This record gives sequence, C-alpha cells and structure tokens, in this order.
Amino acid sequence: MSRSFRTHLPGKGFRPGSGLLRRAAMWPWWLQVSLIYIAARIVSACIFMAAALHQGVNPWYPPSPGYWDFISIWDGHWYARAAEEGYPAVLPLNADGSVAENTWAFYALFPALGRGFSVLTGLGILPALTLVAMLAGLGASLVVFLLFREVAEPGAALWGVAFFSTFPVSAVLQVPYAEPLNLLLLAAALLLMVRRRYLAAMPVVVLMCLSRPTGVPFAAMVGLLLAYRCWVTFVRGPAAAPGGAVRPGVTLQSGMKERPGAKELAALAALVVVSGAAALAWPVLAWVRTGDIRAYTRTETAWRGDDLVPFKPWFDTGQALFGPVLGIIAPFVFAVLFALLLMSPPARALGTELRLWCACYLGYLLVFLHPQTSTFRLLLPLFPLALAAALLSRSRAYRGTVLVMFMLLQIVWIVWLWAWAQLPGGGDYPP
Repeated sequence: MSRSFRTHLPGKGFRPGSGLLRRAAMWPWWLQVSLIYIAARIVSACIFMAAALHQGVNPWYPPSPGYWDFISIWDGHWYARAAEEGYPAVLPLNADGSVAENTWAFYALFPALGRGFSVLTGLGILPALTLVAMLAGLGASLVVFLLFREVAEPGAALWGVAFFSTFPVSAVLQVPYAEPLNLLLLAAALLLMVRRRYLAAMPVVVLMCLSRPTGVPFAAMVGLLLAYRCWVTFVRGPAAAPGGAVRPGVTLQSGMKERPGAKELAALAALVVVSGAAALAWPVLAWVRTGDIRAYTRTETAWRGDDLVPFKPWFDTGQALFGPVLGIIAPFVFAVLFALLLMSPPARALGTELRLWCACYLGYLLVFLHPQTSTFRLLLPLFPLALAAALLSRSRAYRGTVLVMFMLLQIVWIVWLWAWAQLPGGGDYPP
C-alpha cells in the first residue's frame, strides 16, 4: 500500500486540516508530488501566456505568439535542429575564422528522444521535444521527492519539492530544453549514490552525461566521495563516519553511518572510472566526428566570443560590475558565502553526498562558466538546496512566503529574460 503522510507530517509542515486538505494528506506520495508539480507548471503557463500577449517582433514567430510557440523560442530551435539535422562533420566558421554557433553545444540525448517521440506519435519535432521535457520534469519531481525523503521526513521533503517546482527559473522545466531530462537523471543518480547502489548508478550517469554538461562535477563528486570513504575505512579505523544520509529504518549507534566494506569501495571506484569516462564522452564524440580535438569547447565558447580560460570570466564580470578592486574580490566573497551556506545546519542535514555535489557543481561553474543572464538557469542542478531552504524553518508563514516570492520572481525571469526584446546593440539577454 502507498505510504500516507498524515501521521508523519511536522507540526508546521503540510499539516492536514479539514475537508479536502485532510483527504489530500492521505493520498499516495506520488499523487501529492504530482499535483504540486502540475499546479506549479500551470502557474508558469499562465505567466508565459500573459508575457506572450506582449511579445513584440522577434526572430522566431510573429508578434503575440501562442503559448506553444512562445515556449519554443531560444534554444528550443537549436534542439530541434539537432534532432532534424544532427551534428556537423565540419565545424562552421565565421568570417574571422572563429567557430560559429552550431549544434555541438547541445548534447544528443534530448534531441534523440524528441526525434524518436516524433516518429512514434507523428508530432512535429518541437511539440515532441516539449512533451518529452514536460514528462521528464514530472519524473524529476517524483525522483527529487524520493531523494529528499532519504534525508528528511516527508513533510519537509514535500516542501522541498514545492520549492524545486516553483523556483524562479523552474518555468524552464516545461519548455523544449534539456534541463528537465538532465535533472531527472541527476536526481536518480544522486538517489542511487545516497543509497550506495553504485553499480546501478552507472547507466544513469552515462545517460546523464549525454543530456547536459554535468558529468565533470559529478565525476569530481564521486572521486572525492571515494577518497572520503577510503579515509574513513583505512585512516579513521573502526570509528564510524559521521555525516552522510541516514536512510529511514536504519538505526546506527551514536547516529553514525556504517563504514564501507571492500565490495562497496570497489563499486564506488568503478563508478569513478565510469563517471570520468562518461564526462568526456561528448567532447570525444565531437572530436572524432569533426577531427578537431577542441570541437566541443570551441563551439561552447562561440556564444561568448572568446576562448575558454578557467576562472577569468568571473573576474572580468566582477570588474565590469564592481570596479577594478572590488571586482577582483567579488568572486572570492561569493565562494566564501557559498561555503558558509554549505556549513549551515540546514545544509548539513542534506548529508555528505548532496552537500558534496553542490560544492563540486559550484566549483565547476566557477572554473568554466561565463557568468551572464543564463547563469540563473544553470543554478538548477543545485536543487538539493531547496530542501535546505525548507529545513531552515518549519513555519508555514516562512515556507508560504518563499513560495509566493519564487512565483513572483518567475514573472521577473519570464518577462525580463524569456520574452525577447532587442537590445540597442542587437540581440537580447539569453534566459
């Protein structure tokens, strides 16, 4: 039988009241999560439709496009192009010899699924991609709840899903972008990691690495976790390791996790190898196809207009925003503040695996990302922090305020970044 939440909800969580709320608290967990996610997507759809009414001239559709056309702008057309045309064997070049924008920047799994769904249903590529994204987003919300349930009680996990579903850029989970698919696979991989099912995580990680560029930070996380587990086993001795997610029903002396055995360490080491290889798979495929070892990185930086130099874009952006002195300091301040966040009690409650993932992913962004308006969307893989936000306070007033704030900020994100308005110098800020 499906587990209900009625007897598990905290005093100030999703507390059953009377009538419909009381009955809803007895519904299966998957139905509760699905309804929260669908309600959030309906709110986002309303914001999209309102913004579409005011959409002027744009590169894709006539002014005031319909809902389905409006959510298909921006990278949706790139994914459709990848699904229809594939990937070039020869990198296209600009007049100055630099690599032009092309489909190698868009990983193949999402376009392949969209093309397959189009063939099966007879839908066009863009509608098929949109439906794949919507279904993947729903699946991601269900897996995210299971992941949160590993480290928190059901009421907090449900609030964490609510924050995940209404996050200011969560509207991207219903457009033909690869983010929903990537989050589904990432959440599944993290869930298997928390449950220490490392061999089962391997195929999930491979697919994740073919959906979006999250393979490098994931491989780093797995490698650091292996180092930590080895330290626990061979250096700390028989003492159990603190931290990590304590699974429901597992009672360990003094609240400690059991030390990993030899088989578990071997499986984790194998996952390190698989994760590292999978993280490099897409750049290697681009190299093999085009004959250019830098095909993928040159394509990624085509949107920047300069070469990839680790860390440098953060200092350039900092100086542009805060001046020559404060601009140099700003990235360090940002990193320190994030480290303090990960050391806060709500974040520590996430356990070793989820905190380590957040640290590695932010480190990856600091090394490789060119900070711009798309940075907001690229923060979605930090979704475990949604649970930390829910754990910050059990006050329904606090949690409700966060939900309202997130939905209001969705309006800002869609109107400011998703709706297209040409800048004086041409183009527009990307979402």
